[in-house]
Amino acid sequence: MPRAKASSAKRVTLDRLLSKLGIASRSQAQEWIRAGRVRINQRLVRMPDTWIDWPGDAVTIDDRPVQQRPPQFILFHKPKGVVTTHQDEKGRKTIFDVLPPELKSLHAVGRLDQATSGLLLLTNDSTLSSFLTDPKQQVPRLYLVTVRGEVSDETGRAALDGVDDQGERLHCASVTIQKRSGRESHLAVTLTEGKNREIRRLFKALGHEVTRLRRIQYGPFTLGDLQPGAWRELPIDAARAQLQLPPAHRARVPQAKPDLLDKRAP
Repeated sequence: MPRAKASSAKRVTLDRLLSKLGIASRSQAQEWIRAGRVRINQRLVRMPDTWIDWPGDAVTIDDRPVQQRPPQFILFHKPKGVVTTHQDEKGRKTIFDVLPPELKSLHAVGRLDQATSGLLLLTNDSTLSSFLTDPKQQVPRLYLVTVRGEVSDETGRAALDGVDDQGERLHCASVTIQKRSGRESHLAVTLTEGKNREIRRLFKALGHEVTRLRRIQYGPFTLGDLQPGAWRELPIDAARAQLQLPPAHRARVPQAKPDLLDKRAP
């Protein structure tokens, strides 16, 4: 059983702790705990809602100690062909096979499917992540989309109005037809929610198969000139400021960097 700790420790459920520390999303943490990968004070636990005292109790994942890390915020150009997860049951290449090992404690803000490339945000700041993914915040995501066939103005309006698919209402916040011909059309599409494969499903329902999909902006954060597989770190308080969020706790903030740090994945 977890030991009694000093009064400075805080009570928190195990799955929430792993999410708060940015080690995994809450759903991922629950999967890991149920799979028997997590221990508290050397004792195996399988209940995600187990209460612990943090940082008093010792937590390990796969026998590796969990430690509180300073908050980070990464802009990553996800290449096509990799999946947005830490571990893939099918053995597919993941984003963390592309990124350096020191970033494996971060979790993705939302997802991009395997065939989609472009801007993917990663962080261990749960408040920042929750703000960006909260549907109530209506944070815009901008995509460049190529579809088969010529998209008419009427189809563009239908994409704005939305369609019902698998019990969900799919729609986009804006559609700009940049170029079109009988063979294919190039669009700029904005979403404000993160529904699974929404653009692909939406345009398929409207009679157009998506052949290329790349995200170039998420809220105020842009892909810029990042090449596939490259990443850039933005100081956490700079990221929060762009979203009008208060600074991160000073005790957890790494030494400030004046500019973006542009780094290339090996």
